Amino acid sequence: MNFTRFFTLFLIFISIAAASYAVYPYTKEDKDETLIMAFGDSLTYGQGDRGEEGYVGKLERELNRLYPKQEFVIENYGVKGRKSAGVLKELASPRTAMKLNQADYFILFIGTNDLIQSNGGNLKELHAQKLEDGKQRYLRNVKMILDILRKSNEDAPIIVLGLYNPFPEGGDKIEPLFDEWNKSTISLVKSKQNITYIPTNDLFKGKEKEDYFSDSLHLNERGYELLEERILQEYSFGKKK
Repeated sequence: MNFTRFFTLFLIFISIAAASYAVYPYTKEDKDETLIMAFGDSLTYGQGDRGEEGYVGKLERELNRLYPKQEFVIENYGVKGRKSAGVLKELASPRTAMKLNQADYFILFIGTNDLIQSNGGNLKELHAQKLEDGKQRYLRNVKMILDILRKSNEDAPIIVLGLYNPFPEGGDKIEPLFDEWNKSTISLVKSKQNITYIPTNDLFKGKEKEDYFSDSLHLNERGYELLEERILQEYSFGKKK
């Protein structure tokens, strides 16, 4: 489907949904918990964590410990294999779209599959034009995702997590690729209001991969813990005890 047409249809849907709430308008004072909606792929899903928490579960647990006056609930919309286009489809689903205005925060961690799949499914041999085309598609999708989130919810801060390079053995060929995609995402985020970009690529540099990864791509418990700690280092969610 054409990107502009998709976005237009989504905005029409949001307008209809908003009208349906006119009789009983929703306000954030109507609920007790602080809601975070996390969108992403298998890394948001938490694949590789034997405790089945991932960074999302660890973050929810730690937030409730640090901020006992608030009740944090993180809804996990991570799906294995998902690309940025999949997040757009998720946002267009009625069940998800109707909840966007209830969120207090959004987290977006997407792009690893966009990058790898645009090159044909692996990074053994790099194809510059395919990767560039894939990056441009990814950036268009991310822009639409951010626009949809903001159109649906004017107040909720958006946290965008940068990509990490899971293939340090690729050396000088692969590392600049992830840096380039991250820099392009940073440039996009800087043009938006109330969005925080949090880097992740430095977290695993200089570390033994087997200590933080469950396989060639996905993190283990310790790896997801580093992600959760980085989010809390870079962003304040409220008043601590």
